Amino acid sequence: MLEEAVSAADCVALQLANDADRYAALGHHLRSTAFHNAVTVARGSSDHASSYLAYLIMARMGRLVTSLPMSLVTLYKAPLQAAGLLAVSVSQSGQSPDVVEPIHYFRAGGATTVALVNDIDSPLAHEAEWALPLRAGKEQSVAATKSFIASLTAGARLVAEWQQDDELKAGLAALPDALRRAAQTDWSAALEVLTPARNIMVVGRGISFPIALEAALKFKETSALQAEAFSGAEIKHGPMALIDEGYPLLIFATRGPAQAGLVALADEMRGRGARVLLAAPADVPSRDLELPVAACPDLDPIVAIAAFYVMAAHLSEARGLDPDKPRHLNKVTRTH
Repeated sequence: MLEEAVSAADCVALQLANDADRYAALGHHLRSTAFHNAVTVARGSSDHASSYLAYLIMARMGRLVTSLPMSLVTLYKAPLQAAGLLAVSVSQSGQSPDVVEPIHYFRAGGATTVALVNDIDSPLAHEAEWALPLRAGKEQSVAATKSFIASLTAGARLVAEWQQDDELKAGLAALPDALRRAAQTDWSAALEVLTPARNIMVVGRGISFPIALEAALKFKETSALQAEAFSGAEIKHGPMALIDEGYPLLIFATRGPAQAGLVALADEMRGRGARVLLAAPADVPSRDLELPVAACPDLDPIVAIAAFYVMAAHLSEARGLDPDKPRHLNKVTRTH
């Protein structure tokens, strides 16, 4: 897991060096097609990557994006309208039937279908009209790291080409170097808090919420740590009842409109006795963990999760576990 997380920078560099014409052609197609909305089709870490893509599409392109409950297609056979729809699937393996079948359904119904997939020879890649390889290479660890980072990058590339945004494109070009710096970030302070922990809340908001979801999944997967992710706007409702003296919170306060509220939330939770780990950029004085930053704020979640993964691999070992072989889990999961 650690080696693969550190190698993500090279995987992203490889991805960015390839398929430029294909991304440009897809961007042209998206600009010339009157989409009213979009749907994402994914599970697990890939669904978290899809949530990041959804934020970019909604914030930058103004299209509503829905995460598809796949059982609507695979089990309930719902008569979903596909014409005028953009359907994007994200997957490492491209094997699971409940990811493949909806893309087949939407394409047959007239939707534009896109697969961001690591295995370009997979069933999912063959079903989609536009299949774009993540180029993360084979992942040995059950816990996805480099493929998740490559998925986030591919989603940002899709939007950069769709929007023709030069700043986002330049930020992507600089991303491999930012990821290399992120892998060297010192998050050892988190190990002191989390090695003995039994549970944790992971908090983000807006574009940082997908990485809060991903971090919570990795805590469960690799450290057997009961973790839940919440939006900073939701934690003051029901979840507040769980917080007592010493309760751990990891808060991802990446740059952007949500940052100030998350920093204020960290201060409030400290006042309630919580053991807060505020991950924020170097210019936030109250930070507990330094968040690396990318060339533009919308790419910050990609380098933030890279720093987290390195810490998570060390945390798993500190808790006496093997991060590469989580209990009861397999690399490829096939559900219907």
